[in-house]
Amino acid sequence: MLLERAGELRQLTRALQRARDGHGDQIVIAGPLGCGKSVLLQALRERATGMRVLTATCSVVEQDFAFGVARQLLEPALGRAGACDRWLTGTAGLAKPVFELDVQLDSAFAVEEAAVSGLTALTHVMSAEKPAVLLVDDLQWADDPSSRWLVRLSKTLSEHPILLVAAAADGERSPWLEEFRSTEIRPEPLSAKAIAELVERRTGQTPDDEFVAACHAVTGGNPMFLRAVLNHVTSPTADQVPHVQELRPARLKEKLVRGLATQPRHVQDYAKAVAILGDDDLTGRLAGLTEQQALEAQRILDHAGLVISRPAVRDAVEESMPVSEREEWQARAVQLLHDNGRPAEQVAARLLAVTTTQGRWAIGTLREAAGTAMRRGAPEVAARYLRRALRDVPGDSEQRARLLVDLATAERFFDPAASVRHISYAVPLFREVEDRATALVRIAPTALGQAPRPVRELIDQVAAELNHPELRYRLEARQRYVWHANPALLTDSVQRLKQIDGGTPGRRELQIILLDAAMLTARMPAQEVADIASAVLKQEAPHPRHVHTAIPLLIRVLAAADAAREAVPWLERALGQATNTVEKALILAQQSFVLMHQGKPGEAHRAAEHAVDLAVLDWRGDTTTAAVGLTAVAMELRDPSLIAKILSSRPDRDEPAGCDAVYRMLHATGEALAGQNAAALERFQDCGRVLDSVGWRNPVLLPWCITTARLHAQLGDLKAARDAAAQAWDRAVEWGAPVGVGRALYVLGRYTPGRKGLGMLHEAVQVLHANPFERAKALLQLGARERADGDPQAQRHLEEAHRLAVGAGAERLGTRIAKELDGNSPGIVVALTRTEFKVAGLVVQGLTNAEIAEELAVTSRAIEKHLTNSFRKLGIRRRTELPSALARAYPPPA
Repeated sequence: MLLERAGELRQLTRALQRARDGHGDQIVIAGPLGCGKSVLLQALRERATGMRVLTATCSVVEQDFAFGVARQLLEPALGRAGACDRWLTGTAGLAKPVFELDVQLDSAFAVEEAAVSGLTALTHVMSAEKPAVLLVDDLQWADDPSSRWLVRLSKTLSEHPILLVAAAADGERSPWLEEFRSTEIRPEPLSAKAIAELVERRTGQTPDDEFVAACHAVTGGNPMFLRAVLNHVTSPTADQVPHVQELRPARLKEKLVRGLATQPRHVQDYAKAVAILGDDDLTGRLAGLTEQQALEAQRILDHAGLVISRPAVRDAVEESMPVSEREEWQARAVQLLHDNGRPAEQVAARLLAVTTTQGRWAIGTLREAAGTAMRRGAPEVAARYLRRALRDVPGDSEQRARLLVDLATAERFFDPAASVRHISYAVPLFREVEDRATALVRIAPTALGQAPRPVRELIDQVAAELNHPELRYRLEARQRYVWHANPALLTDSVQRLKQIDGGTPGRRELQIILLDAAMLTARMPAQEVADIASAVLKQEAPHPRHVHTAIPLLIRVLAAADAAREAVPWLERALGQATNTVEKALILAQQSFVLMHQGKPGEAHRAAEHAVDLAVLDWRGDTTTAAVGLTAVAMELRDPSLIAKILSSRPDRDEPAGCDAVYRMLHATGEALAGQNAAALERFQDCGRVLDSVGWRNPVLLPWCITTARLHAQLGDLKAARDAAAQAWDRAVEWGAPVGVGRALYVLGRYTPGRKGLGMLHEAVQVLHANPFERAKALLQLGARERADGDPQAQRHLEEAHRLAVGAGAERLGTRIAKELDGNSPGIVVALTRTEFKVAGLVVQGLTNAEIAEELAVTSRAIEKHLTNSFRKLGIRRRTELPSALARAYPPPA
């Protein structure tokens, strides 16, 4: 059954009946490409019972074949036995030459006129025996002689039992159609309702409204377009809408290209201009048309069903153009846009498709567009513009060098290795040594950890030639960062720190590298290092671009020195300005490291998860410092999920010894959590030896001695545990950061028997007064020791430990302390959020989840989530336990 064609079918059926009764007629089914004209012809053929059905399909490639359409219509009937002898007599005999293959039909008017008269008479004779229906598809492409005959025949039909029905596409009508007086039928586009019904027939499923709306928008209700789309759809659901919008069926493209090829040249040019330039007021000018001509071309295309605004039509037009022609159109388009003052990015986006050299204006436009892209946080787009610009500059020019430096600046956001490589390509192209140095300092010091030897040698070479003091400091910073894997040179960097102040940006950058060396080696007291680092940070304005400088090392130094309080708001302001995923991930990683060392594991965990989930930490270039910091956080949190994510972020490749050891320690932490303590201990000890060999001895950043102490104890070797803890204590005291000293104290105190060990635990609690997480762990060890000794102070210390752990967001530690307290102490304070506490209170008042949801204007699902969290924190399973649990968790003040 045809959809929404009942009116057209009734009209055609009535015409059939009148023809059977001897009153013929002619009808043209007109409309754009794909509207269903041919389907109506087929439906009429099926209804023409008891009539002689004669059919023909016209073709553009057969327009020069005289009377080709007439032969298609009449030859099959003439081929039947005796038909020629019976019909081709009298005037009808004048049509014989049309059907004789060995006769060349003269194009002279008299001969053609005789043939037309003969064909008309022949059709009358045939219909006298049996009413006839002539069905002609694509009449606009009929050859001229056949067209003359059909026009002649149409004027005689009222007196004969003949119905002539032709289908003709809009926009391609031949002059003969103007003489073909007839009734016109125009199939309308399908409505959304009809589309829904057709989709259900094709797929056997009731379609979602969103799917139907997408089909309607994409196809405009055109049946041919719709069928092409549905051939590539299996399920008419809302999630398939993007697929529908992106579809460009190949068979549909072929039909569209054939339809376009029949249009006049200026219409084709307009279609190409729209395909290249889109819906732009310069489209007509690109096609070389006046405004009036462009409007006429648009009308013709729309009338023919070639609606150029539809993506499928536009793609078909563009793909029909040879590569060279498309390139020429693209080049003309970008020049036109540029000459008319369009924004640089609009022009640059089109220049990407142009491979031919465009001149100085194009280079300037591409650089300007790259700058715009960088400012809006799109470095990969900027890099594409700059790579295109490089095609248009000489290979040995300083202009090329400047473009390479710009490209490297963009690439450091997503491909640090390529960034370093392109700087190394640019440097030799500069004539002046200061220009070479300026290019080299675009490389962040942290990006040089895995830089190839030629790059490092290039820095040394330029530094040796340079007289500019500020640039020399900056190059020295990069040289010394490369030396971080050499213990002797690290020690030299500590001595250099004592010789330099932070009076200029270049000196401050060098100071940061030297401070990092002092922190790694722990060769200077933490307080001295912290004082210098804090002074440097105060002179640096917060900005997300700091992630591509030495400042992440400064943040790491401050955290390891237990002096990162000022770094917290600094990083918050930087994060608030970040627009790029890489910047956000690296800042979040820094925040996680700082928060962890401030005793806020809950916040640190959330920041670490967010950083890792952004999927940019690949242990290369600028991300190495962040990856090392996150590793330290994950080891301290002992979260298997976070550990697995960080481990999977590192590709399998060679790393500098120190970074590799850090990575392997994280692997060992995973082994320990899986109960593989012996393997974990062996790996930690090996990593510790490697770190010592490269001079990385900081006990806060790399607390491997403490971990080996715990593993020895778990394996039953308490003497080895005490020895490892004593080593951790010695290093912590040498460094002097309170968090390191306090941590080492409570671990050593745990494994030291008697009053000496107890005294260490008391001292650890005092030392860690500013770090709630580490203080909670120290109080746990102290309370457990006191409880074992029967000391009544145990309860108070354990309750304080629980309060600190929960307040810091350390759920695992809080649970462990609650078990130590046996879960029934009235002093346990559970950190319910404000909303969780309010929901719990409403439950105690007797309200249902639905009533609470209505009261708070949220969903019932949200209420369920809040209650689930509250039950977990309170250690209960049922609503009936909530009143007593809240009373225990929040006792009234004494």
